[in-house]
Amino acid sequence: MSRLIGFLLLVAGVIHLLPMVGVLGGERLNALYGLALDEPNLQILMRHRAVLFGLLGALLVAAAFVLTLRSAALIGGLISVIAFLLLAWSAPLYNEALRRVVSADWIALACLVPALLLHLRSN
Repeated sequence: MSRLIGFLLLVAGVIHLLPMVGVLGGERLNALYGLALDEPNLQILMRHRAVLFGLLGALLVAAAFVLTLRSAALIGGLISVIAFLLLAWSAPLYNEALRRVVSADWIALACLVPALLLHLRSN
């Protein structure tokens, strides 16, 4: 059971690590989100967002191997994914690039919910 939880956390972690390339600058952000993020202040905010996703992704990956990190990683991952999906649902008119992000978050949610249930069951 622990290996399955670890695998599910790895998948969710990789999904959260992917946006980290946005830290490299505006061109990467534009490609990720299909938006013209030419305003320097917006780029700073979005690049910082990429760093935060990297931190959460690293926590999820680490929790795949370090059992004591699992509760925190699961809570953080679920809050992130559910918040984004609710925001996307509340404004259903988004571009194709964001549609891919929504799909990735549904996959992450499909990993995190069973991982949480298995984690709770094993404790």
